[in-house]
Amino acid sequence: MAKEKKGKSRRARRFLRVLGAIVCLLIVFVCVTTLITVIGDKANMKKALSFTPAQYETQLVPEQDADGNWSFTTDRPFKVLQLTDIHIGAGWMCLKKDSMVLNAIAAMVTAEKPDLVIVTGDVAYPVPFQAGTFNNKSAAKIFAALMEQLGVYWTLGFGNHDTEAYSYYSRAYMSRFYEEGDYPHCLFTAGPEDVDGFGNQIINVRNPDGIITQSFFVFDSHSYTDNDWFGILWKYDNIHENQVAWYKESVKKLNAENDARYLELGRTDKSDLKSLAFFHIPLVEMKNAWDAYVDNGYKDSDNVKLIYGVAGETGKVVYCGMHEDDLFETMQALGSTQGVFFGHDHDNNFSMDYNGIRLTYGMSLDYLAYPGIYKRGAQRGCTVITVNPDGTFEYNQENYYQAKYVSQYEKEQVVMQEVTYATADNEAN
Repeated sequence: MAKEKKGKSRRARRFLRVLGAIVCLLIVFVCVTTLITVIGDKANMKKALSFTPAQYETQLVPEQDADGNWSFTTDRPFKVLQLTDIHIGAGWMCLKKDSMVLNAIAAMVTAEKPDLVIVTGDVAYPVPFQAGTFNNKSAAKIFAALMEQLGVYWTLGFGNHDTEAYSYYSRAYMSRFYEEGDYPHCLFTAGPEDVDGFGNQIINVRNPDGIITQSFFVFDSHSYTDNDWFGILWKYDNIHENQVAWYKESVKKLNAENDARYLELGRTDKSDLKSLAFFHIPLVEMKNAWDAYVDNGYKDSDNVKLIYGVAGETGKVVYCGMHEDDLFETMQALGSTQGVFFGHDHDNNFSMDYNGIRLTYGMSLDYLAYPGIYKRGAQRGCTVITVNPDGTFEYNQENYYQAKYVSQYEKEQVVMQEVTYATADNEAN
């Protein structure tokens, strides 16, 4: 009996020693990775603040109206640069990749000199097994510092990764961070309190007569739904009903404002409000358009036309919201919105005309989220949108790895994978 007790006592002591060693190793690991993260984030912040600002001959300066909407006034074409899926991790596992994306953003912004940058989601990527952190604010701080250093006006719509369920900071907190922070070029507004989400906002372009020639609607397309709290089932949310109602009432209100201004000027050449929309997760109609195009033998039809680009995602190809919403139908009924720009699916870079509305994927900037994507280059870039004084618009995608985008720091070496266009004989997948 005594020997048995003595044996148990030894095993217990051995277990405690092993457990203590494991705890000590975990403490050392946490301390070391935290130190690496702090040092690395400081280095990337220093890099963000080192870029030469964009050089404008005459930069447009917006003003905020009584409704909280920002407006630019100009009689020349207005340039928007869409960036998407930036994916700054800001943790010890991805510091070099974060540095790469800062370089890419700076090169494209300083070359394009846009009047406005709109980010369609996923500035931050606080996924611990890839980034090495849960801290989504660190990524936002680095990005905001970069944009302010570049001296360009900017805003964003949240993506699913900007505020994960396990992130340190909520959507409400990050909304206040962008809206109330010391970032004078940031035009982000939290939006109406009675509308779901954060960052539902309107930015207008007016001509010198005060008439709105284009409105940019930015929506929060939310994150996950149907109890998929961590996003592991890819069950994505949709634009909510009260957001659609907000959009509808806003279009009517802005149209009425324009009508009143036309009347004041004694002009009879009035036209309906023209607008574009920006958000992260694609509409169901993007999948409907793609499926119809494929079902038609990868050929255009009366209602579906491929404008340009590549469908590089596998599986469902378009990872849209899980359920139906009425945003697209409302856009059709109102006749205001000419185009919608998304992000989310990093290897999809195509644009389609679906029942008279352009649906377009922006080129992603991701170096981190998709395995091995930092080694590939054909999918990385931006979308340049030019809005004309008459309300019409043109747009095109621009790859980062071209001569006009001169990097202040050396560009990384990537493989420019073969671009495969969607046709019946040559599927994009």
